[in-house]
Amino acid sequence: MSDVCVEITGLKKAFGSLEVLKNIDLTVNRGDVVCIIGPSGSGKSTLLRCVNLLEEPNDGKIVVNGVELTDPDVDIDSARTKIGMVFQGFNLFSHLNVLANLTVAQRKVLKRSETESREIALHNLERVGLSEKAHSMPAQLSGGQQQRVAIARALSMNPEVMLFDEPTSALDPELVGDVLGVMRQLADEGMTMLVVTHEMQFAREVADKVIFMDGGYIVEEGPAAEVIGNPQEERTQLFLSRVLDPTHHGPGDPA
Repeated sequence: MSDVCVEITGLKKAFGSLEVLKNIDLTVNRGDVVCIIGPSGSGKSTLLRCVNLLEEPNDGKIVVNGVELTDPDVDIDSARTKIGMVFQGFNLFSHLNVLANLTVAQRKVLKRSETESREIALHNLERVGLSEKAHSMPAQLSGGQQQRVAIARALSMNPEVMLFDEPTSALDPELVGDVLGVMRQLADEGMTMLVVTHEMQFAREVADKVIFMDGGYIVEEGPAAEVIGNPQEERTQLFLSRVLDPTHHGPGDPA
């Protein structure tokens, strides 16, 4: 099996006349954690959503686990089963309890038996520290617990790569740590992860590679210590000075 998990070449995406992604090239190796940072509107989330074709690219090539998703003949539903996605909102089925949320796609998409899907679901709830919530309804859980359930649901499909689109931005500050803790654990276990995040400490400590995006381009990429600790590009320096310095009150990017 190739060391490359995700390969993006010449990716372009526009919404009408607005160019959101302009010729993106990106390689993600198996087992790597890649954090994508940058101001709002820079194309970070659109890039992530193109990786599993939630957004249809206008041009370029996307290969995940050796399958070209941009091939018109690809079986996209089959390819997507290997790509886990965790959104900003939790996207749980509100009328199903936690266990049912984790088993429904396993049974319908992967055709697993009820017994097998239940065992896998309970295992993944244990991984995210929520075994005792199997029979709770989503409305009975905190935002942080719902997000951890969403992560467990994605893991229950045995993905090769996990995409996280600002998974902590909708959470109260005191709940962020639990979700990041689960993501750190996944990184330690060798899960390939692409993470759009504003959590700079997490990116600094966990990412193998950090990408700074602005205006639809990858402006700078490299090891976290270099991009966050010693950025070379002026645009990256300006963004990080605003995000990392809470006393900075000038006009600029939201953190």
